[in-house]
Amino acid sequence: MDLQHLANIAIEAALSAGKVIQKHMNDDITVEKKEAGSNYASQVVTKVDRECESIILSHLIPTCKTFDIGILTEETEDDRSRFKKDFFWCVDPMDGTLAFIKKQSGFSVAIALITKDGTPVIGVVFDPSTETLYHAIKGKGVYKNKKPWNINNANDYLTYVTDKKIRDTSKSEEIQQILNKHKTDLGLKGIKEISGAGAVMNAILVLENGPACFLKLPKKNLGGGSIWDYAATACIYQELGLPATNFKGGTLDLNKKDGTFMNDQGVYYSNLKVE
Repeated sequence: MDLQHLANIAIEAALSAGKVIQKHMNDDITVEKKEAGSNYASQVVTKVDRECESIILSHLIPTCKTFDIGILTEETEDDRSRFKKDFFWCVDPMDGTLAFIKKQSGFSVAIALITKDGTPVIGVVFDPSTETLYHAIKGKGVYKNKKPWNINNANDYLTYVTDKKIRDTSKSEEIQQILNKHKTDLGLKGIKEISGAGAVMNAILVLENGPACFLKLPKKNLGGGSIWDYAATACIYQELGLPATNFKGGTLDLNKKDGTFMNDQGVYYSNLKVE
């Protein structure tokens, strides 16, 4: 499998979808609801999500035929090809739809290539708000705007990146304890919160604002993000040697047999090295 060739195609697909998003960024968009998890963020969808998915698939479907690749994408029913093929594309055509609707930054396009056993081998993220492209290929490192990316953790405080503010989050005391321990262990001066982005950009913001972390506690209700919310950034973190795990530190199950939601195990992304 020529991962570089496939990564180039995924990058073109992400940039094409990004242009669609940019075209509608200042529009008043009609919000629809779909059957999904228990939280509102997983239920909202717009014509822009669907248009982005369509243009991404126009790039990826030919590779599925040529290279016998499966596909999993947010706005189309899971055809379970991901369990039959050696590799599958995992697509979030527009992560952070809530931020997009509110005309705030924090939305992005995410495309990953995953092996049948759940290992991410390509991760592509495009942030239309800043026109920044991030991508990684297994064994070939991480790139920001197609140049090798070296993480710089310059802050003397801990950044907690989250979709909801701590005060609006269940088990906020448990989260605060985790953050306080990181702050103390690292000898940092305080804790700063960045909130409101989708899961994909949250993971990127952790890398851009280190030392930092992003986490979701395990819960019973369906939600907590889906495979497509974490697949691309898991590849980027893997190549940087940083944790992108379930809440207890185990491997993220990026080819779950019982659905796509990650609520049962939670997630944990961190970039805590102090330079």
